[in-house]
Amino acid sequence: MSRQQNTNTHNYPHTHTQSHSSLSLPLLLMDSPSSSSVIIIGAGVSGISAGKVLAENGIEDMIILEASDRIGGRIRKENFAGVSVELGAGWIAGVGGKESNPVWELACQSGLRTCFSDYSNARYNIYDRSGKIFPSGVAADSYKKAVDSAIEKLRSLEANLDGEVIEQPCSPKTPIELAIDFILHDFEMAEVEPISTYVEFGEREFLVADDRGYEHLLYKMAENFLFTSEGKILDNRLKLNKVVRDLQHSRNGVVVKTEDGCVYEANYVILSASIGVLQSDLISFRPPLPRWKTEAIEKCDVMIYTKIFLKFPYKFWPCGPGKEFFIYAHERRGYYTFWQHMENAYPGSNILVVTLTNGESKRVEAQSDEETLEEAMGVLRDMFGPNIPNATDVLVPRWWNNRFQRGSYSNYPIISDNQDVHYIKAPVGRIFFTGEHTSERFSGYVHGGYLAGIDTSKSLLEEMRKQKERKSESQAFLLEPLLALTGSLTLTQTEAVPSLHKCDIPTQLYLGGKVGLQEAIL
Repeated sequence: MSRQQNTNTHNYPHTHTQSHSSLSLPLLLMDSPSSSSVIIIGAGVSGISAGKVLAENGIEDMIILEASDRIGGRIRKENFAGVSVELGAGWIAGVGGKESNPVWELACQSGLRTCFSDYSNARYNIYDRSGKIFPSGVAADSYKKAVDSAIEKLRSLEANLDGEVIEQPCSPKTPIELAIDFILHDFEMAEVEPISTYVEFGEREFLVADDRGYEHLLYKMAENFLFTSEGKILDNRLKLNKVVRDLQHSRNGVVVKTEDGCVYEANYVILSASIGVLQSDLISFRPPLPRWKTEAIEKCDVMIYTKIFLKFPYKFWPCGPGKEFFIYAHERRGYYTFWQHMENAYPGSNILVVTLTNGESKRVEAQSDEETLEEAMGVLRDMFGPNIPNATDVLVPRWWNNRFQRGSYSNYPIISDNQDVHYIKAPVGRIFFTGEHTSERFSGYVHGGYLAGIDTSKSLLEEMRKQKERKSESQAFLLEPLLALTGSLTLTQTEAVPSLHKCDIPTQLYLGGKVGLQEAIL
């Protein structure tokens, strides 16, 4: 799943068609007082980690443009019923392995409060529509069959790629089969195919349960390079509520225009917009991105992961060891299937969370919260009886309809040669792409986004170093014959331009009609 493949981005096809008017602006870009070295679009974990690395390497003149009124991106907390809940990323996945997860390290350094999540017993807490729990033997047998079927399906896909034709296993049909299929494919795919996160960092997962929120890690990172006071970022290089709508790029620089009419210029841009945003029409690229890039972007699936929070006046569900997660078996796959109580994270909170994905997420986002609450209560009454209390509050995130996110995370096919992720990650001229969707090994995870930001900024620093070398070599190449020419000037000619600096000679010669424009501009 995570096979390495070396890719030289210089081999990608690049086509530049520019008019003289489009070239005139970037020629003055480097010396413009409003110009920066780098613009970072997006202040999620990738954008913040990229900015930190740039600052550590001496690139201080950067601007971070964030579309919303906060940093964090798809890491977002909200106060619900007196506690801090995570609407987006909620777990630190991959802990306890041979290598240390960098996000887990940041959490430990910050003293972030977390709770271990044990999913292993969820398969034994499966309720049918009459409120009965399926016997553990039946559940275990159904689970084993589902794992075997998934492995068989994976092998048949691999065989089909090799030209063989193997019959696909039967699809799940009964409520318990559908429920287990949902758990297996939407939560525990590691049992079918090794996932890099668990192989490298460990199989344990910890739920973030801290009043400061998961986003606290981003604020701690930002403190390293942005001016902060009392936990608030006051640095004017971070600009909130700046919705980027237009990105002009040439071989000499970039011009970024925001929805409120502001214009920002830079030598380079790091674009950390999500894969869902890249697939949307929020940002216009001029000239358009090349076809190999747009086709790869369109191929990537976007996963929608919706956690619905419900507050109750008291507990009516089982608690204790092995009871944190429970499952509802319904004739419709993914219909309010996966439940979790928050008593381990926040004792006495009386909060339940139900997770929906993809099609069910889109359906629920399109209806009112009252309709969603009514559906969720119907499911709970199936499991726990008609006399349970009504929820006193409900919180329904809408990641799909959020134009700044358009989904929760990228989802690459299990059978893939990773070419698409290479194309999605590859820079286009002076536009560098980052985000969890550019991580070959850890796409879909917070640590994938964090490491992608670091990786992209390092690639940009290397390009900046090469560009500096190319410029120095070009200057030396042009100055050598020109300096030889100045040595032959008569004393009278030299005295006529006593303040002439050697770097001004090409311009003077061009103005005097001695050489062409391309030779004159260093």
